[in-house]
Amino acid sequence: MDYSIRTLRADEWEQAREIRLAALQDPIAHLAFLDTYEAAVERPDAFWKDRAEGASESGDGSVLQFVAEAPDGSWAGTITLLVERPSDEVKFGEAAKVDQTHIVGVYVRPEARGTGVIDALFRAGVEWSWTVPAPAVARVRLYVHEENARAASFYRRFGFVATGDAVAVPGDAGARELEYELVRPSVGAGSGAGA
Repeated sequence: MDYSIRTLRADEWEQAREIRLAALQDPIAHLAFLDTYEAAVERPDAFWKDRAEGASESGDGSVLQFVAEAPDGSWAGTITLLVERPSDEVKFGEAAKVDQTHIVGVYVRPEARGTGVIDALFRAGVEWSWTVPAPAVARVRLYVHEENARAASFYRRFGFVATGDAVAVPGDAGARELEYELVRPSVGAGSGAGA
């Protein structure tokens, strides 16, 4: 794999915008994201600057975005992690019962799929989760659309386990997002088995 995995820098809002727009044009974007290309492309530069600042290491520590960068500086993929505490307002899904991180915004460009990029991004995100300042993060969770078999297969291969919890997809009450978790081995909280 010829990619380095690193965190987003606040001044990289244009690259962050570009990869997000690319993700929202993916053929399965309607299953993978709660946003649309049409809505995202209309957002002003200030939105993207704020988003990049908040998801960078210079942000407040509640969100961190990782990117897979090629030697030429292009980005092959990205994931974002949200720190969720039981006292936090619920952003998506069920309220946190334990201190956890929540993986969102997973995307790897088609030409980089199968190269190990997604594994490296997830390793970086999970490793970072275990270093979040106290109280310690007990698990990493994510939601996957019930029809997104490709993503669910990867999550299981990586060690995530379905918790049995599900939430309705906003705007489509007939569809469900299934919760998966990876439990911190030394903590043992949650309902699934950690890896």
